[in-house]
Amino acid sequence: MKNIIFCFVLFLGFFVFFACGSAPPPPDPEPASAPVPAPTPTPPTRILVPPPPRRETPKPQEPPKASVSPSRTTDLILNGAETYTVVKGDTLSKISRRKYKNSYYYPLIMMASKGIVKNQDHIQPGMVLTIPKLQPNLNDARARASMKKYFLEVADITSRKRPNDAAGLRRLARSF
Repeated sequence: MKNIIFCFVLFLGFFVFFACGSAPPPPDPEPASAPVPAPTPTPPTRILVPPPPRRETPKPQEPPKASVSPSRTTDLILNGAETYTVVKGDTLSKISRRKYKNSYYYPLIMMASKGIVKNQDHIQPGMVLTIPKLQPNLNDARARASMKKYFLEVADITSRKRPNDAAGLRRLARSF
């Protein structure tokens, strides 16, 4: 065992000696040359060209995709509305049941929280939702009509995943 270690140390010593002993030669110094005079700066010439006239081409309008998000209506009465911060485990149905005693009123929260809730199935802790008062909105004809239209749109979207919920939303919307 001592012989193996001795041979290894000897080999390592030769390797270090030859690796470090063969350094590349230093580069030759460059011959001194006469300094080149710096060119005198000339101001750049700018030519002002007017931009070409804009042609406005009308973009083809796509029909709204019902599967993404229903249209938002702002005919709600938000006087006296409260805010609610979503916590872990919350769903719109649970919040609706807690605030309105009916889990099918969650589209009303979506309408009031436009721009916050983009998908009824994806709310996250920390979102601040607007919870409008229910009775003033049911008493107002414009708000009630907007709610009915919106609830039916949400029911159409929901019918694919949860047909029982869609039926409950339709029943509620028809009662407005």
